[in-house]
Amino acid sequence: MFKKVLVAEDMEDINKGVFSLLTELGVIQIDQVQYCDDAYLKIKRADLDNIPFDLVISDLSFKVDHRFQTYPSGHSLVAKLKSEFPNLKVIVYSVEDRLQAVRTLFNQHHIDAYVCKSRTGLKNLTTAISEIANDEKYLSPEVSNAFSSENELEIDDYDISLLDNLSKGLSQDEISALYRKENISPASLSSIEKRLNKLRIQFNANNAIHLVAIVKDLGLI
Repeated sequence: MFKKVLVAEDMEDINKGVFSLLTELGVIQIDQVQYCDDAYLKIKRADLDNIPFDLVISDLSFKVDHRFQTYPSGHSLVAKLKSEFPNLKVIVYSVEDRLQAVRTLFNQHHIDAYVCKSRTGLKNLTTAISEIANDEKYLSPEVSNAFSSENELEIDDYDISLLDNLSKGLSQDEISALYRKENISPASLSSIEKRLNKLRIQFNANNAIHLVAIVKDLGLI
């Protein structure tokens, strides 16, 4: 079982619950931080001192305040930690249950477990800790079908970005202008129209509004 664990969570009540759980599991050292930058610095310092952490449990969303953050979200923190410390075990503990977000965290950033905050969140977190201690992966029941065959759609991060911007009310012209400004390719209006038409066919959507509704129901955005 893990002996040295870092918890990155900015909600005090949730921190208390996770702390109590880890204490019951016999974790000797439990460090808690409310900022992702603090989490990274602690992990880095411990590694340099040759007393590394065994496990990090991190939320995804952190409330923005006056303090500048190099890593403003759990997404950016996890990506950095897994790229620099690939052997470090990481559990994401979040209210977010979008299947595409879960897939990205596993496929691109190689997290070890994803646990949804819910009525059974702490119970599932206990199971996740036990399973990854045995080098297994863990998915909360709420997102357990993220990798099922029926959800393996031909859709990538560019498609997700298009759909997300569409859901925010941006027109295709506005999305094209935004992508040109942010150097996202392809950014031409014709390319965006073709991609959205392909997505409408793929999801059997009648129009853009219907398409957004379908992908939201699937947890893709």
